Amino acid sequence: MTDRVLLISPDGMLGRAWAERLATHNVPHETVGYPQLDLTKASTLDAVDWSSYGAVINCSGWTDVDGAETREADATAVNGEGVGLLAQRCADAGASLVHYSTDYVFDGTSETPYATDHVRSPINAYGRSKAVGELAIEASGASHLIVRTSWLYAPWGGNFVRTMARLGAERESLRVVDDQRGRPTSAEHLASVSMALLAGPTRGTVHVTDGGECSWCGFARAIVADVNPSCVVDPCTTAEFPRPAPRPAFSVLDISKTEAVAGPMPHWTENLSAVMAAMKRETAP
Repeated sequence: MTDRVLLISPDGMLGRAWAERLATHNVPHETVGYPQLDLTKASTLDAVDWSSYGAVINCSGWTDVDGAETREADATAVNGEGVGLLAQRCADAGASLVHYSTDYVFDGTSETPYATDHVRSPINAYGRSKAVGELAIEASGASHLIVRTSWLYAPWGGNFVRTMARLGAERESLRVVDDQRGRPTSAEHLASVSMALLAGPTRGTVHVTDGGECSWCGFARAIVADVNPSCVVDPCTTAEFPRPAPRPAFSVLDISKTEAVAGPMPHWTENLSAVMAAMKRETAP
């Protein structure tokens, strides 16, 4: 991958992972964040010379799933309409767009992993906003990779792994939802696979996650066991901990097509171990 790259939102969980990989591989790139680039303001998009980039990596987005329930228009302005504006700029400039979407574009009623071409049927505002963005990219004519992923975590930022590690170290017991299943995804793994896909001929919609699947409770147990084996993680139901935004009960993404191109995805326990080790290194005296 030698084309000049523009990385949008380099300071977020995934953006940091991308920035590290671009630097490690000596890929010529620039970064831009908010408010210098605001997808809801066409004037900030117009200030960018899109023709100078071979690829644009969009790691920005509205990520407050529960907040989107009362601010769906705002979430859609960022994740939907703004993404459409970005895709059109990329199409006009001939740049490839890498954009991240979510398992939440599906309703969670399937009993088998969701294929990339499965019908979109989101059950919450966040999922609807991301579906609008997917449709806008497809309609733009831009060369693109829509990368759907799920349950993102990293050694940095705010995420489930860091939260469970902190709570597990502090408490004797935790209760975590056990009736939602999905695939965890290391941000570092996601960035690496995305870079490999971008460098090759694959375009369109792809699914990238860690290998394997689990419930949130199973995920939490693996995290807590690493920091405090004496802490007990008990299962509970979604109904016992209601959230403003409904969550899909089953959101396992089918990664078989990605694995056919990029090779087997490491199991989530393997990627989790690497992230836990990195977290310990950061806090070591």
